[in-house]
Amino acid sequence: MLSTAAQLQKGQEYLLAENHEDLENGEKAGLSKALLDRLALNEKRVQGMIRACHEIAALPDPVGRVYDMVVRPEGLRVGRMRVPIGVIGIIYEARPNVTIEASTLCLKSGNAVILRGGSNAFFSNMALVAILKKALAENSVNENLISYIESTDRSAIDEMVVQDDLIHLIIPRGGEGLIRAVAEKSRIPVLKHFKGVCHVYVHKNANLAMALPITVNAKVQRPAVCNAIETLLVDKAIADDFMPAVLQELFAHGVEIRGCEKTRRYSEQVKPAAENDWTEEYLDLVLAVKIVDDLDQAIDHINRYGSAHTDTIVTENIHAAEKFVKNVDSSSVLVNASTRLADGGIYGLGAEIGISTDKLHARGPMGLEELTTYKWIVYGEGHLRS
Repeated sequence: MLSTAAQLQKGQEYLLAENHEDLENGEKAGLSKALLDRLALNEKRVQGMIRACHEIAALPDPVGRVYDMVVRPEGLRVGRMRVPIGVIGIIYEARPNVTIEASTLCLKSGNAVILRGGSNAFFSNMALVAILKKALAENSVNENLISYIESTDRSAIDEMVVQDDLIHLIIPRGGEGLIRAVAEKSRIPVLKHFKGVCHVYVHKNANLAMALPITVNAKVQRPAVCNAIETLLVDKAIADDFMPAVLQELFAHGVEIRGCEKTRRYSEQVKPAAENDWTEEYLDLVLAVKIVDDLDQAIDHINRYGSAHTDTIVTENIHAAEKFVKNVDSSSVLVNASTRLADGGIYGLGAEIGISTDKLHARGPMGLEELTTYKWIVYGEGHLRS
């Protein structure tokens, strides 16, 4: 990890030049501003990758950790040991930093990794893989622990996901279309989230001076990522006080608002929301807004239309916060904080290999421990079964 950080620092100029090539190609291809932002690397983002390498290096190694060891009445000692999953396939789009985060997390957790990045980030990814392989060679580690599928043809993904004798887990990161295609075709277990329909709910007891920046940050800080909000829910009891201010701020940031009938009363700029807007992952400066009657209606809306990714309540009422946390069925539930904070690095995982909205094996941001499984270990003293 530390060698990778050093190689990233050393190769930063080369990396940014290769990324510039991807950005130019993306502009020619007509990628949206939000998608170009996902693709872009700059000095700050490279430093973020370097910092992630240092943080991952400093984390405890989960492999070999023995836990839940108990002594049974007959004297057997029974416990579990963390072990690597094996070979992990990562299929991802646009964000080249995934190349570094996925590779370092897999290596730290004892796994090999096969990467297949999107065609839009081809030059960036190839530069990053070269940096990773230099770091492995520098430490006399087999360079083939990290492999990259260079083909940009979608058929390469179809071939990859049926290699169940060679690959033990597939983690797709990207748009809903990619993830559904992988999940439908794969013979290999898949950890996934189909989309990030995240919500901010401003409760009637919210501190509105807090609610405004939380809402704006959750939508506009990086609108093309999965933990940006796609829907804002506002309690009718505070709508007259909150709606004019939040709409003005969102419009100032270039956000298109699609609102319910009650929302539209606050501005002629608000477009009418259709039923499918409540389930839409825009990944852009577009936001659905609904005024709800109360906390129960907000919870019902999130559980019905959300994607079990990340949702937050803004409130100073501890009982409302507790009810929201207990009843919203999402992988991350926040109180008085932006959904953009749902992230492996923020949660102390060093980085994340993805966010899972599944309920088995892993849920939410996935770090080192989620890239391991366990085996039972049993110590006896000549024990027999009678």
